[in-house]
Amino acid sequence: MTFFRRRFIMLIVLMVLLAILPQKTSALSVSAKSAILIEQESGRILFEKNAFTKMRIASITKIMTALLAIESGRMDEMVKVSEKAVRTEGSSLYLQPNEKIKLEHLVYGLMLRSGNDSAVAIAEHVGGSLDGFVFLMNQKAAEIGMQNTEFANPHGLDDHENHYSTAYDMAILTKYAMTNETFREIFGTKVYRAPNPNEKWDRVWRNKNKLLTRLYPYSTGGKTGYTKRAKRTLVSTAKKDGVELIAVTINASDDWNDHMQMFNTSFNTYDLVKIVKEGELEKVNNSFYKGKVFVDHSFVYPLTKEERDEIKVSINFIKPDEKKWRNAKNVPDTVGTLTVNLGDQTIEEMPIYFDNGNVEKPKESFWDTLRSIFIVILGVK
Repeated sequence: MTFFRRRFIMLIVLMVLLAILPQKTSALSVSAKSAILIEQESGRILFEKNAFTKMRIASITKIMTALLAIESGRMDEMVKVSEKAVRTEGSSLYLQPNEKIKLEHLVYGLMLRSGNDSAVAIAEHVGGSLDGFVFLMNQKAAEIGMQNTEFANPHGLDDHENHYSTAYDMAILTKYAMTNETFREIFGTKVYRAPNPNEKWDRVWRNKNKLLTRLYPYSTGGKTGYTKRAKRTLVSTAKKDGVELIAVTINASDDWNDHMQMFNTSFNTYDLVKIVKEGELEKVNNSFYKGKVFVDHSFVYPLTKEERDEIKVSINFIKPDEKKWRNAKNVPDTVGTLTVNLGDQTIEEMPIYFDNGNVEKPKESFWDTLRSIFIVILGVK
């Protein structure tokens, strides 16, 4: 057998093996022109496709509109619906001119039924005017790091050229919004009833997100969108075995399946691992710092089984001034840095605090205390 023939056979065998091996997250194929999947707590990007490309986003814009309404602290206020709001084109709650409706009801209608009339009514009430609200939208976008986003309206209609975002920016917006319990509850509501001012029957709004209502058992919420120029857009969230994911697709012909595929592949590939536990640092070799230093929060990160062996945690302290620092109150609050590396990549840097009485030390939970007592009794290290 000649050398070239052997090489050719080896190449064929390799191609067959690659075809039958399980596909990793990076090998995902989605219909969307732009897509991203991130993990909620760490923000780690698990999959992306043109995720930083500026695109029209349609009604997923309303995630920002809902967030600002909630953060305004005015959800119990009554909103007078203007003629301008009622005349807004596209999807509608069929609000009536001059009717008074609770802001909270408007936000539910906005998120479940994508009411454009609701978006304008919210904007006028919370921002004082459409322009005032758009200013708040862009201010918030800058605050949370949406660097490639510009909002020009509260609903996402194609009435302005300077209204766009990216899949990545919409993911970090949703990550931020999901830390708000009120938003999280609304985002995951399947059906909502609101009073109708001129009828005996209530308005009943059913969520348009089919992942949440019937397609995907691990779905925890989402927002749909569509315009002729943006095409189908979708933001959705899912949770399984403690892992929370956020998916965004823009201009997708098969978005429901895109999201389920991204979720399922990542749930099967990643586990959420607690790499650093909040509280007192163990395994501190420096005698001055031993038993006196801590971190103020835990660090968890989604990892594959293979990646677990690539994690390295390093601790660096500033050189103690043992003469000046005999009194603990003279020791700086921050005395070092804890660094977490995944291979050659730094994925987290955390300040290390000295227990000098100035920084509040995380309290041990009841179960942690009980566990410590049992460990002492049993002599277990």
